[in-house]
Order: sequence, then structure tokens, then C-alpha cells
Amino acid sequence: MYTLRGLPHRPGNRSFPRAPRTAAALAGLAGLALLAVTGCSAGDGLPSPGALPGLPAFSNPVVPGLWTPDRMAGAASADTPVADGLGEDAGATDPEPDPVPAAPESTPYAENAAVVGKLFFDTPDGPSVCSGTVVEDPANPGASGLVWTAGHCVHAGKGGTWFRNIAFVPSYNNDGLTGDARSNASEAQVAPLGTWWAETAETSPEWAAEGAPSGGAGAPFDFAVLRVKAPQGRGGSLEEATGEAASVRFDAPSATRIEAIAAWGYPAAAPFDGERMFSCQDRPGRLSVRDDQPPLHRIGCTMTGGSSGGGWFAEGPDGSVALVSNTSIGPEDNRWLAGPRLGSRAKSVYEAVSGRS
Repeated sequence: MYTLRGLPHRPGNRSFPRAPRTAAALAGLAGLALLAVTGCSAGDGLPSPGALPGLPAFSNPVVPGLWTPDRMAGAASADTPVADGLGEDAGATDPEPDPVPAAPESTPYAENAAVVGKLFFDTPDGPSVCSGTVVEDPANPGASGLVWTAGHCVHAGKGGTWFRNIAFVPSYNNDGLTGDARSNASEAQVAPLGTWWAETAETSPEWAAEGAPSGGAGAPFDFAVLRVKAPQGRGGSLEEATGEAASVRFDAPSATRIEAIAAWGYPAAAPFDGERMFSCQDRPGRLSVRDDQPPLHRIGCTMTGGSSGGGWFAEGPDGSVALVSNTSIGPEDNRWLAGPRLGSRAKSVYEAVSGRS
């Protein structure tokens, strides 16, 4: 049996999310399921971000008081399940994994999974949710304001544009409150580190041109990076608030050469309610949605819609753990998740946001 070591943390700061280590979390397998659409990596030689004609500049003015605890609780998953068997006859696809039951993260989240949070945004269909991860900013070491998520969590894809009122809440619902306790929770309990509005966003031109709410179109390029700003009256950066930021790896090998991947998120579709954080760990395989595009990583996991955009972590050759993907698609019966293999396209999107002040 394999294990994924705990993510690194700096002395005096909170730890990164830790992978589940119990035998049940690693070996409990039973069913097959798809999730929702997000994208993957890209190969060399692709056009640079912003090269897509007609893609408007990102705009997300702060609306004070919009994301109240009640409105956050009422936001629904924007994910659309795709049909079972997606991509089974295209490109490099390995056998479907057995489902790994999602394990609840220990509370308080600010101490056990500081880099993970919940993303809120408005679509034409109403308030929606995804998950996200605080990541390092090469241009601002130790003071990052960057959040990694899925492209479909910020942009509607083909024929659409940017979503509105995008905000990130690190350590959302810090104590994992449910039922009446969550309904009566204060803003400090729901958003203990504040609500951070996105001021800059980038996704891949491929997601904006091809992405669709179902069927997996655009999934190999379904990733996005946000730069967020501090809540009014709060100084410092997002990384300083959480105490951590995850590193991102753009040269991870094929899934066939990765021993373990662990994914975190806030699943919101039944049987989950979006109020608690969960994780899954499994040996990854490959899933191709088109034989002319990069295959996605795929793991067994029972997390549902709402977990999209949540970070996937793997250990590198030197033993360090970094973000290597994000939740993108999954089936209606919620047996597995798939996410993009990050490469040069993802790196260019990341660097475009990092380089902005």
C-alpha cells in the first residue's frame, strides 16, 4: 500500500492539507462515477493567454455585503455530470478506477487544510460554488494573492464570458458546522479569514473557445488562476492570512508514473451539502476525452459537484508535494474524478496572473 506524505509547511505556519492515511481512505473502493467539466494542461507551441479573439477583459467589482453567510449557503454547484464511459475509446485511457470514499477533513480547517477554500460566483442560473487552492506567487514570495481553480468556475466556455461576483473564502465554515449550527453561524465562523474578491483572472483560450457544460469538451484545458484582494479593513496578503501557499508543478510525469494523488474540495451535490471539506487519495490513471488532446489524470473518488477546481497534490522526485491538477469532470454516479495534466499552457496562464500588480 502506498502513502502520500503530508504537504510541507514552514515553521510557525499552519500545515497544508494532509492526505488521508487510514486503510479505509486508501483502500475503500466500490463504485464508478463521473463529475463535472474543467480543463487540463496544454502542450508547447500553443498561443499565449489572451490571444483568443473577442475574449473580454476580466471585470469583477466588489459588491459589499453580497456574499452573506445565508447567500453562501444557498449557492449551488455549477457542475454538470458527463455521461459514463466518457473517452473510453479515445487516446490513452486506463481502466476506470474503483471509487474511493471521500474522507472528511479534520477541523478547524485553518489549522489542517489552510490552503483550501471555497469559491463563490454568480452565473445566469444563480449563485454557484466551486473549490480553490491558495498557491505561491513567484512575483510576491511569501505574500501571494493567487488562487488556483477550474476554468469552468470562472468562465462559461464556448459562447460565454466571465462569471460575476467571484469571491474566495479560505477555510470556509472553519469548524465544519452543519444543520442548525451552520444556519445560525456568524460571518466569523463561516469566513474566518474574510471574503477575498477576485480582481484578476485568467483561463486558457482553449477553455474559452471549446468549453461546454457537459460532454467533456475543453476539459484538457479547464484551469484558471485568480488574483484576489484583501477584504476591506484587512491588511496583508492571502498567503499571510492563511499562513501557507502551495507550490505548483508543471512538469509532473504521466499518471502512470505517479504513485499517489490526493484531491481536496467542498462537494456540494448530494449526498454532500457543500458545508464541509473532504479529500480522496488514489493511484491515478489516464482518461482521454479526445485523442488529439492531452489525457487527464483520473482517480477513484466519491466527491460530487462543488469540488470542481479543488487542488490535486502529488509528491515529486525530491519528496516535496505540489499541486499538479484540479478537479474537472466526473460521472453522474460519482465514482471517480478527472483533472488536467498541467503543462506549458497552464504555466503561461499562471505566470500571466503572477506578473500583474
